[in-house]
Amino acid sequence: MRAPYHWQLRSRSLELGRRTLIMGVVNVTPDSFSDGGKFFEPKAAIVHALQLLDEGADILDIGGESTRPGTRVLPDGTSHKPLVTEDEELRRVMPVIEGVLKSRPDAVLSIDTYKSGVARHAIEMGAEIVNDVSAFQWDEDMARTCAELQCGVVMMHTRGRPREWRDLPSSVDVTALVAHDLANRVQIALDSGVQRERIVLDPGFGFGKKYEENYPLLAQLDRLQRLGFPLLAGTSRKSFVGRTVGKRRSGEDAPPADRLYGSLAAMVASILHGAHIVRVHDVRPAVEAAAIADEVLAATT
Repeated sequence: MRAPYHWQLRSRSLELGRRTLIMGVVNVTPDSFSDGGKFFEPKAAIVHALQLLDEGADILDIGGESTRPGTRVLPDGTSHKPLVTEDEELRRVMPVIEGVLKSRPDAVLSIDTYKSGVARHAIEMGAEIVNDVSAFQWDEDMARTCAELQCGVVMMHTRGRPREWRDLPSSVDVTALVAHDLANRVQIALDSGVQRERIVLDPGFGFGKKYEENYPLLAQLDRLQRLGFPLLAGTSRKSFVGRTVGKRRSGEDAPPADRLYGSLAAMVASILHGAHIVRVHDVRPAVEAAAIADEVLAATT
């Protein structure tokens, strides 16, 4: 069962719960783990984004900085020193946002960033959603900025920062940890003026979770519904999928390009356990698989 919601964005609202919404990934980076910089040039990224819309994406998530494990988003003295500067990130994503909206003015765009300055420029350009992988932790101005912009927000659970993830201790109950941390982040967002109806929560599969922690989190995703917010799940091409798939094939982790079927299986599991939105790289297969999962959910009510 999924609770129904209306997600209030910058200029419109989306109905959540009747069917699963598909968020297509557009990485405008030279070092993306999933596509290796295939869409780094703006023209290529725009063409790719429009193709994802044609394949059935409900939302496009456009990002200009990779936050895969090992990337440097770490303290430098007492300050955070990102691998990609705000100016560089804007140089990457703004032409893509402009180009997509020029061709498809009604497209729903999300900016995948933890920088408040990037968020502000993207929303003012016409994006509807800020997707912050740090849940407003890495930029102290982000919560206030999103409140001022009155946009939709996705707050994702992250433990530590990317280069630290491999050394984090295991959690006895990862789902309880995620629920506790997200509840705290939500309270900070609300206290900063972000309206409740604008918030979607993401458990952050693969972000600060060890391989063996992702499956309990996936199996118990429905526990997060108790927080009272819509859920977004991003399992597409994640390393825990690659390791599981690789065990059955060669004993080695499957590369991102070979994780489609495993990603779809994890995506369907997330839908059956309560995800309202799924973030995917392969939109057309995801649309079809989600349609089946939605029928299963409908048959259980």
